[in-house]
Amino acid sequence: MENKEKKLKLAIIIPCYNEEEVLPETISVLSDFLERMKASQISEDSFLLFVDDGSKDNTWNIIENASQNLHFIKAIKFSRNFGHQNALLAGYEYVVDKCDVALTIDADLQDDINVVEEGIKKIKDGYDIIYFARKSRSVDSWFKRNTAVLFYKLMHLFGVEIVYNHADFRLTTNRVLRELLSFKEVNLFLRAIFPLIGFRSEIIYEDRKERKAGKSKYPLNKMFEFAFEGITSFSVIPLRFITVLGVIVFLLSIVMGFYTIFVKFFGHGIVPGWASVVVPIYLLGGLTIFSIGIVGEYIGKIYKEVKARPRYIIDKVIE
Repeated sequence: MENKEKKLKLAIIIPCYNEEEVLPETISVLSDFLERMKASQISEDSFLLFVDDGSKDNTWNIIENASQNLHFIKAIKFSRNFGHQNALLAGYEYVVDKCDVALTIDADLQDDINVVEEGIKKIKDGYDIIYFARKSRSVDSWFKRNTAVLFYKLMHLFGVEIVYNHADFRLTTNRVLRELLSFKEVNLFLRAIFPLIGFRSEIIYEDRKERKAGKSKYPLNKMFEFAFEGITSFSVIPLRFITVLGVIVFLLSIVMGFYTIFVKFFGHGIVPGWASVVVPIYLLGGLTIFSIGIVGEYIGKIYKEVKARPRYIIDKVIE
């Protein structure tokens, strides 16, 4: 009973990239939520942390102006765009040991902030990670809905453990953050790292809403890159696939050899020409280029890891 009555210090991390259209409402909604929760669940020193991922619009000015009026707003500004995952990581690195529990939520207000109250109760009950996942994808277009299903099926097929229909709307305790920061890889895919950490976790389902304003920062090409990043960062199955492909092509070449011998002795002594030569050449050429591409992707990741360049560079901080 005593544990449930304890107020937790909450840090809400909000990555932003060109969100000037929705940001004023985001600040208002999250500020109201924070003030409401301070009356019961969280401590008075809880705060919002905005991470500006190199926005080219008025995003930083809006955050800066809001921080002058609201003492609980903190902010980090990147020197350029380093990507959503690095923005989340910067937020985690900033709040570790400065809070009891951290929440990450996108600035577009599509996630239902009200389910966080139930998540905090779960944290007090002994859970360390709360994944907020959408109940359905009814607000998505047919194309986005089906490509999302394909994304999760591919992840499962390649052995990458992620929570179905969960993006980056999650609640984590400080000890989870400490373990997270022990992962030093440059190629970040946070959705798969958290399940790797383990600890006691729970999934809470939400009704995701339509975007309040602005445009999605994940068009089709970025979604494809994100999926490929996740697969190649957490699975070696594509490399094994090349091996299997090599065995299959080898077996097919044996069959082709027997066919050629058969035609030589029982088919008027002439191998049917153009198709039987050109088709295997194109097939093997395509498979070779495809295989080199996959190997090259993994070598590129090794190159980035060995370089060990900073994952982001901070331009300004509002404390």
